[in-house]
Amino acid sequence: MYSRTFLLLLGLMITFTSARAEAGGGKSVLLICNKSDDTVSFVDSETFVVLGTTTTGRGPHEIAVTPDGRWAFVANYEASESSISLIDVKAMKELRKIPIAPYRNPHGILVSRDGKRLYATCEGSQVVIEMDIASEKVTRSIETGQRVSHMLVLTPNDKKMYVANIGSGSVTAIDLVEARVVAQIETGDGCEGIDITPDGRQVWASNRAAGTVSVIDTKTDDVVATVPCRGFPIRVKITRDGRQAFVSCARANEVAVFDIKSRKEVRRIEAGLAPIGILLEAGGKRAFVANTRANTISVVNLETYKVVRKIEAGNTPDGLGIANR
Repeated sequence: MYSRTFLLLLGLMITFTSARAEAGGGKSVLLICNKSDDTVSFVDSETFVVLGTTTTGRGPHEIAVTPDGRWAFVANYEASESSISLIDVKAMKELRKIPIAPYRNPHGILVSRDGKRLYATCEGSQVVIEMDIASEKVTRSIETGQRVSHMLVLTPNDKKMYVANIGSGSVTAIDLVEARVVAQIETGDGCEGIDITPDGRQVWASNRAAGTVSVIDTKTDDVVATVPCRGFPIRVKITRDGRQAFVSCARANEVAVFDIKSRKEVRRIEAGLAPIGILLEAGGKRAFVANTRANTISVVNLETYKVVRKIEAGNTPDGLGIANR
């Protein structure tokens, strides 16, 4: 017979193990969109071993992973596709291509925090589409009214969206409850990258042709600061603690690091040839940077701000995702 104390401890251990599993305590895998190969690579984020590769549609630019890490969605950018690939992360396999016609050139893509909805910009149609993940049907589309609507970000409550428009040099603010544009915010030429602080108070947008980063107050939807950023700033990612913004500078082959509070550049990290896609780990210890002309992913230690490893990718890597398996 086991004692009551032993059974109690056993129960606590089982509960702890279950909670850890639900929190994603398992091994994580890095997903890499290889634009010129029409594939996604799967890489063990600790050993950096390539675990597998799957097909996608033509021109896979960006990827979004569901909160539970089970599925990934890939925007197939080529106009002939008009599709989004659904990938089984555990099986490392494309299951099917979800048609989204008449909407064309899907690019920026993300999943809502509850895992029920998918959003994607469609550059060729100047819209953002919303898809019900369970039914895989486009439930509505919202016109941005701007040229080359590229990347997008949601506020923490998923009620508002901001879209970076390269061709118009602007950011579009969209009320998702009412499905309407509430502001067109002029930023700078070639507005491409975009992210939001964890508290939802600031949006940072990179203007690649202008060589600047715009800071937007989400309460007023006004630009409150324009910060110089040399070297063709092309993507923005803000850390989970809201203290720093990382901006990939494709022509400088560097990642610029900004202090959010002072809105000043504080350092540069040498990455690789033409860095574009950036992914920051949830734990805040590493960043992954896709070097599109080097066909590598730089692994950056965020304590030392040094590249500690380069992972071999496919041809022209760009969009990055991470999931627990």
